[in-house]
Amino acid sequence: MTTTDTPTELRLERTFAAPPARVFDAWTNPEVLRRWWTAAPDGDTPLAEVDLRVGGGYRLTMRGPQGEFTVFGRFEAIEPPDRLVYTWAWEEMAPMDTLVTVEFRAEGDGTRVVLTHTGLPSDEQRAQHEHGWHAVLDSLERRTLS
Repeated sequence: MTTTDTPTELRLERTFAAPPARVFDAWTNPEVLRRWWTAAPDGDTPLAEVDLRVGGGYRLTMRGPQGEFTVFGRFEAIEPPDRLVYTWAWEEMAPMDTLVTVEFRAEGDGTRVVLTHTGLPSDEQRAQHEHGWHAVLDSLERRTLS
C-alpha cells in the first residue's frame, strides 16, 4: 500500500485479490457495504443506502466504540467497474466541500484501488481521513474480499 498527499489531497492505493467488478460491487451494493463499511475492527454498519446513478445519493453509517458516524454525498460519475466519483460530507461535522474518486484498476487476477480524496480543509482533517480510509480498506479486505 502506498500513500501520497498534498495539503488538500489524500491519495491511497491498495491491491485486493478480487477482480474489478467484484470490488466495484463491494463499493456500491448496499448489502455488501453493510458487511464492511466501518473503521472499527469490531464495528458494524447499521445503515447503507445507495442510489447508484449520477446525481443519486448515498448515506452510510458506521458504528464502533467511538459512536456512530454517518457520511453522505452525491454521485458525480459512475463508470462500472472502473471508476466512482462522489461528494463526501459527515453529518456530525461542519460541512466540507470534498470529493472522493475511486479507481478500480485490473492488476493480474486482482484489483488496484486508487482512492483520491480532495478538498480536505486542513492537515488535521487530512490525517484523520487517512487513518479512517486505511481502517475502512482493511475492513473491506478482511470482511469481504479475503
